[in-house]
Amino acid sequence: MDISEKIFKKLKELQKEEGSLPPYLELYRKLLLVQIDAKGNAPATKASLTKAEIENTLTNGIPLLKWDAIPVDWNSFQKLAQAAAKTIGEHSGNTEKSPEKVKLEIPSLQQMAKAWYEGSPLTTWANDLGIDEVLLSAVIDCAMKPLLTAQAKNLLKSFPQDMWRRGYCPVCGGKPDFAYLDREKGARWLLCSRCDAEWLFQRLECPYCRTSNQKDLAYYTDDKGMYRLYICKQCHTYLKTIDLRNAESEVLLPLERVLTADLDRQGQEKGYKGA
Repeated sequence: MDISEKIFKKLKELQKEEGSLPPYLELYRKLLLVQIDAKGNAPATKASLTKAEIENTLTNGIPLLKWDAIPVDWNSFQKLAQAAAKTIGEHSGNTEKSPEKVKLEIPSLQQMAKAWYEGSPLTTWANDLGIDEVLLSAVIDCAMKPLLTAQAKNLLKSFPQDMWRRGYCPVCGGKPDFAYLDREKGARWLLCSRCDAEWLFQRLECPYCRTSNQKDLAYYTDDKGMYRLYICKQCHTYLKTIDLRNAESEVLLPLERVLTADLDRQGQEKGYKGA
C-alpha cells in the first residue's frame, strides 16, 4: 500500500469516527481520490541521472528534475486537471471565478504547467479563462502531484543528503511547507510542497530567508510537544513541524500538512505567512 492509499484509508477511519469530515478535509479526500484513480494512466518512465550528474547538479545548487525530463501523458493530464477543476469548483465559495465549468485545453495546460513548475504566475491564463488564479494554481498542483511524487521517489533513491542544505527542494525546486524532527537525533527534515521530497536542513536557520540570527527565530509548541510552529521575524514566515520523537503511531507527512490547518491559522493570526 503506497502513501496515498494509506492516507485515503486514514481519512475513511476519521470520517467513521467523527461521522463526517470538515470541508477542507473532504476536499482533500476527493482530490486524493482523483489522483489515485489517475495513477493507472501515469507514464512509467522515470528521470534518470548518473552519480556524476547528480553530484555536479547538486554542487551547483540546481534541482535534479528539469521540466523537459518530466514524462507527461497530456491526455491523461488533461483528464486529471479537468476532474480536479470540477472537484475544487464544487467546494469553492467563489462561484463567479470557479474553475468547475472551464474547459482546459491541452496546449494551454502545457504552457500553464511549465509556468507553474518554473515559478511563474498564472495570471494571464486565469484572466483569459475568467477564473481565480489561486484556484487555477491548485488545479495544476493537483494534476502535477502524482507525476512529481513518482519522480521524486525515484531520484531520492540515489540522493546524497550530505550534499544539499538549501531551503528549496533538491528534486523539483519547490518550497518546503512542512517539516519534521526525526526520531533518532531530532534532526530537522523539510518536506517539499510540490513533490513531497524530504531533505535534511539546519535546525537553527530559516529555510526561506536563510537567516541564522537567533534573535529572529523562535517557535511555539503544543502541550504534548508534538507540534511546533517555527517563525522567522526577519522574513515573517512560519513553518509547521512535527516532532516524531513524541509521535506514538505512524505519521503520514502529506496528511499532517492538512490536519494541521489550525497551525496555519495561528501563524497567520500572528502576522506570518506560509510557503
